Amino acid sequence: MSPRLDYHATTPAGMKALAGAHGYIGQCGLPVTLIDLVYLRVSQINGCAYCIDLHSRDLLKNGVTIDKLVLVPVWHEAEALFTDRERAALRWAETVTRVAETAVPDAEFQAVSAQFSEKEVADLTIAIGLMNLYNRLAISFRTVPAAAR
Repeated sequence: MSPRLDYHATTPAGMKALAGAHGYIGQCGLPVTLIDLVYLRVSQINGCAYCIDLHSRDLLKNGVTIDKLVLVPVWHEAEALFTDRERAALRWAETVTRVAETAVPDAEFQAVSAQFSEKEVADLTIAIGLMNLYNRLAISFRTVPAAAR
């Protein structure tokens, strides 16, 4: 796979704006590991090799075990490895990422709201939307994962 263009160099102001949103998520109060699990799951759904590689490495650096990491795509079959909040966040990430298919049902909103405050749900949704955007950039412009360089 060869990169199509360097979007960081092509649109530095646009990438700076996205970095601002990313920075906000990093300090919003949600645990870093929870956010990275969500980023990883969204990237898996979208098939973004660059982001899967990046967030897998981040999770490993932050102490997530290989057992847990490899079971993120099937977290609902390995529920014992994930906390209630992680499961709620992963479920929310899946339904929001697949919005065209799911229309984000009330039951899913109620489930995530049972685990997170309104601010946390909003921040989690911003994180999910942001990762969907980053995935679209990396996939569209063929950003090469670190493991494949």
